Amino acid sequence: MAKTAAKTAAKGAAPAAKAGKAKPAAKDVATAPVTAASKLPVKPAGKAAKAPSAQVMAAVAEVAASLPAIEIVARTHGIEVPASPHLGPNMRKAIEEGRYEAREIRAGLARIPKGARILELGAGAGIVGAVLARNLAPAALLSVEANPTLIESIRALHAHNGLDGVISVRNCVVLSAPDAPESVEFFLRGNFLGSSLTPLKIEKAKPVTVPVLRYADLAAEFPHDAIMMDIEGGELEFLRHADLSAVKVVVGEFHREIYGRPGMQECRRLLRAQGFEMDEEESRNGVWAWVRP
Repeated sequence: MAKTAAKTAAKGAAPAAKAGKAKPAAKDVATAPVTAASKLPVKPAGKAAKAPSAQVMAAVAEVAASLPAIEIVARTHGIEVPASPHLGPNMRKAIEEGRYEAREIRAGLARIPKGARILELGAGAGIVGAVLARNLAPAALLSVEANPTLIESIRALHAHNGLDGVISVRNCVVLSAPDAPESVEFFLRGNFLGSSLTPLKIEKAKPVTVPVLRYADLAAEFPHDAIMMDIEGGELEFLRHADLSAVKVVVGEFHREIYGRPGMQECRRLLRAQGFEMDEEESRNGVWAWVRP
């Protein structure tokens, strides 16, 4: 009987339905109306996927348990800060208490508009840029950091907070002079906050060679209307040559201990010459906010 039924089915006859489970009559393909859906290829139904076995689930759980847990050492302005080698106990406490780069963060949140395209010169630990990205919803944010030992930790912080799709990070030095070299020496200190192009105590610094990105090229590649700047004394030379005509807000830390009172005065003149006015309310203790009227 089984062989006879198989032969009959091969000739086009429908196989007999099982008792108690009658199948609905199939439509006449020759006369069925042609629709867009009927033209789509139909994949044969496959077998239902089997649930993972208890052994597989146990193996997955074992692998997950073996992965190192992310230790969160501080929280600030909606950002969780994972542990990293360059964040010691005192700095962790300062971050948690809102004292780390507090003036820059306050001025940036107050003066940089939401939805801006932000260029951050001197990312440091990555926290300031992360706070701006979390609270200002920028259209884009490019963080530039010269210290190569910080890049991995900065990216890890951004990724942990779900900001790696908003912030991009580059390891280089931005110079605005038209004859800027292809690379420069950057001096690393034990505390990353003291690392710079012009260290106060060069005998305690370790030089590394860092590639240079000319500001004119960067501005063409990444148009921006706001700058957050903390480049440990490099701001004076940057302002001497940078065309900031497309920028509406500049917030930065200025370093009198590096270039003295004449350098501070020159920074003011250069920014005013480009049409900026200082926001006196948000400018204090070496952190200035400059805006276009």
